[in-house]
Amino acid sequence: MRSSEPIRPSSRRGASGAWSRLKPVREDALETYGLPSKGETRLNDFKTQEVYLNRIIERYVKLCALNRSQLDALFASVSTPKLATNDLTSSFSSLSLGLGASKHAPASHAQGEDRLPTRNATATSIHELETVLTALRKLREAITASNRTDIFARRAYYFNIHVAILCHDWESYLPALHTLLHTIHPRNPLPPHDLKEFVGLYILDQICRQSDFAGAREAKLRYAYTDRRVEAVMRALVADDWVTFWRMRRSVDGYQRSVMEWADGRVRVHALKCLGRAYLRADRRFVERCAERGWEELVRDGVGWELIEGDKVIIQRPRTKG
Repeated sequence: MRSSEPIRPSSRRGASGAWSRLKPVREDALETYGLPSKGETRLNDFKTQEVYLNRIIERYVKLCALNRSQLDALFASVSTPKLATNDLTSSFSSLSLGLGASKHAPASHAQGEDRLPTRNATATSIHELETVLTALRKLREAITASNRTDIFARRAYYFNIHVAILCHDWESYLPALHTLLHTIHPRNPLPPHDLKEFVGLYILDQICRQSDFAGAREAKLRYAYTDRRVEAVMRALVADDWVTFWRMRRSVDGYQRSVMEWADGRVRVHALKCLGRAYLRADRRFVERCAERGWEELVRDGVGWELIEGDKVIIQRPRTKG
């Protein structure tokens, strides 16, 4: 071939992939693996588990940073179907003036729409949080399948429990608490301060969500648990003492407060029913303190009492002699 002749391209074609015009699909790092309970085995490798947890934490931290101003709404958005205790309308049916439907209470469909916490949280953020919760379940199953009880397993369970509690996802945090306390702790004892924290959360779940006071007492004795705040919450629920319950709710940390929210509904209903039997009228601020809830929220929940003069609540009408 002469040097002046142009070089012809080779007639041999490259691999078919080089000619493809389709963009490669971006696979979510947290959705790469399936559930170990469904046959997934790749997550059984210890190193893979550690990398996977780091990716979960990175995704969660990024999600919290992007939704810093509306984290409460974001956490509530994935727990709305589970928090049935927040729907108090039926429980408040007796808290009315007996004059039919209150003019102060909106229609039932408006109540449901207004209570939806997803109005400020984007669908993308909600999906991301659900992906994190699903990934934590995969990791938890993989740790169980690999029979791992080392420091990494403790770290993974700590993170799983904390995230699930903030989301009120008891189906995630309760199995994790059981495994942490009944399987990992006997083989690799937790540090005293960590043991106290998670036993306290376990006891709070028993008394606030399950109303299992006998089980809570048994757990308290088994782990020699002592904490004045948790014990005060237990006594308050046994005695229907809403004053102490609300005071303790304001004094505990965020994780304990999130678990205590399971009991908010029944404590609030009991407090308002007591007011309904004891008073004809009361100051608005007093009613709000007893219910630990603003007047507008109580009206949306279905309380049929009447507000007059801006700060007086008519609870019962005086009976007239016929």
